[in-house]
Amino acid sequence: MKYLKYTPYLYLILGAVFIYDGVAKWGHTNETPMISFFIGCLAVFMFFFRRRFAKKIEDQNKKP
Repeated sequence: MKYLKYTPYLYLILGAVFIYDGVAKWGHTNETPMISFFIGCLAVFMFFFRRRFAKKIEDQNKKP
């Protein structure tokens, strides 16, 4: 279960990809960049949420 320690970074990478996609779509008339920005911001939020939640569980498990 060591891989669960690294999965929040997948959210960070996906957030960067979707934000880049939103910036790339910004100048086109037929594209909707707001959806990409929303998904990117949600992924960055999930990164911080999962990291904080994992730290809280780890601290709880350390207590006797």
